[in-house]
Parts: sequence; structure tokens; C-alpha cells
Amino acid sequence: MIVCLCHRVSDRDIRREVSAGTQCFELLQDQTRVASSCGSCHDCAREVFDAACAGTCRPIVIALTEARASLA
Repeated sequence: MIVCLCHRVSDRDIRREVSAGTQCFELLQDQTRVASSCGSCHDCAREVFDAACAGTCRPIVIALTEARASLA
């Protein structure tokens, strides 16, 4: 299914990127441009990303979030 209409990114594209080693949603956005234009697909893209990670990406995402919070 197409997740991001603006940049034609599918759920398969997201899963492929995760399989290739992408472990950060922001990096996924840089690589695919998903959820980087109008933003209406952000929640769906995030859900697909989280499911593709199957728990392996969470620690990195949490660490990045905490690091950003400490910089603020």
C-alpha cells in the first residue's frame, strides 16, 4: 500500500529500508522523504516503521529522543 502519496513511498519501501539497516525514523525520512511534505502520512508511516523494526529499533529511537531533549 502507498503510505506517502507526496513521494510515492509504500509500506514495502519502508520495510526494505529497515531490513537494510535503517533504525531511526528520521533517517528513514531522509532516505525516502516519507512524511516530509504535507505530513498527513506521518502517523501511518511511523506505525509501519515501528512494526518493521519489531522492537529492534526502539532503543535507538529512545536514545535519540533523550539526546535531543538534553540539547534543548
